Amino acid sequence: MANALIIGCGRVGSTLALQLQKEGWDVTVIDESEDALSRLGENWPGRFVVGHGMDTDLLREAGIEDADAVVASTDGDNTNIIIGQVAQKRFGIQCVVARILDPARAKFYADRGLRTVCPTKTAIDALTDAVRACDVNLPGVTA
Repeated sequence: MANALIIGCGRVGSTLALQLQKEGWDVTVIDESEDALSRLGENWPGRFVVGHGMDTDLLREAGIEDADAVVASTDGDNTNIIIGQVAQKRFGIQCVVARILDPARAKFYADRGLRTVCPTKTAIDALTDAVRACDVNLPGVTA
């Protein structure tokens, strides 16, 4: 069974944790707020550790050394970048994914080997495509 460590149990982290768990992963979630455990439901079979994901002792306690994948999905780009780099460089995790909201920073770190997901860029691309799909006559543009 593959092990996943997810840091951040908001809407994204909790949904990802539930999805991976349903697919057969052994999932551990870290969040600063014990209340975040409620997002995983009453019958959450995985582990939940309360604390800050930049604490290397806490990461060890949560099982980072046995993780096959680490996802940094807190609400802070800086936190996710640091957690991602620590997981990659200090713990040697091959599959590390960091959610980064700033498109320029996501590209910067992706270019340096950190796997990033940028929901802002995804939204910009989808919205641009949706607008382009509209049948709109632009002034000065002829077909």
